[in-house]
Amino acid sequence: MQGTSIVICPHKDGIASRALDLVVEGLRSGLARRGAAHLALTGGSSAAALFALLRSDPRARRVDWSHVHVWQGDERFVPIDHPDRNWAGALRDWLEADPGPGAILHPIPVDEALDGGHDAGWAAERYAEDLAATLPTREGVPSFDVLLLGMGGDGHILSTFPDTPAAHETVRTAMPVAAPDHIEPHLPRVTLSPFVLRGALSIVVMVPGAGKAATVRDVLGSPAEPARLPAQTAVRPTAVWLLEPGSASEL
Repeated sequence: MQGTSIVICPHKDGIASRALDLVVEGLRSGLARRGAAHLALTGGSSAAALFALLRSDPRARRVDWSHVHVWQGDERFVPIDHPDRNWAGALRDWLEADPGPGAILHPIPVDEALDGGHDAGWAAERYAEDLAATLPTREGVPSFDVLLLGMGGDGHILSTFPDTPAAHETVRTAMPVAAPDHIEPHLPRVTLSPFVLRGALSIVVMVPGAGKAATVRDVLGSPAEPARLPAQTAVRPTAVWLLEPGSASEL
């Protein structure tokens, strides 16, 4: 498992609490080194409990958020008022809550694309330009201080699904993704390419739920086949996998 850390938390809420500690630690380290830090958010259900802690837990106040850049790992290509829009949830549950953190926000430009009649490829290109202009680099790719991930039951991370072009990408840092047929929601997306993980200083993978136990076992215990199991790109020394008894039950 390439030195990957595996932490089995006592329950699902414990995953969010441990993730908060890792976020605070990673961002404070980045701020101390460069005076700025970069956090990439995960979408989906994995983020909701963490957002609640970021909004209200005293540990979050140890970060000077005014110098933290907040990015997205992936986004559904739908309007901001769509219930499946990741950024809307992040704004509601944390970034624009009262009081909000006052961070520097870098949403994937889905709204600009839709308003201008552009497609997801246009949004991906603009996002890649923003990444290149703003982030430091490590191993030739944009380097996040902390990159948050969830994992789907099919082994996908970000919006990189098994045996799709994003799983094989090695040049574009952000790219469009066609609507998946095998998993909901069936919507087109824009995603960071998984090879960007090699530049992240800290990767936090949050995986609650016994329904994902078999996939956790395969990702962490099988020979490397990242095209089949994209989450294996997050099996690396800079990553911490946060599990609970249900999701860890087949290890």
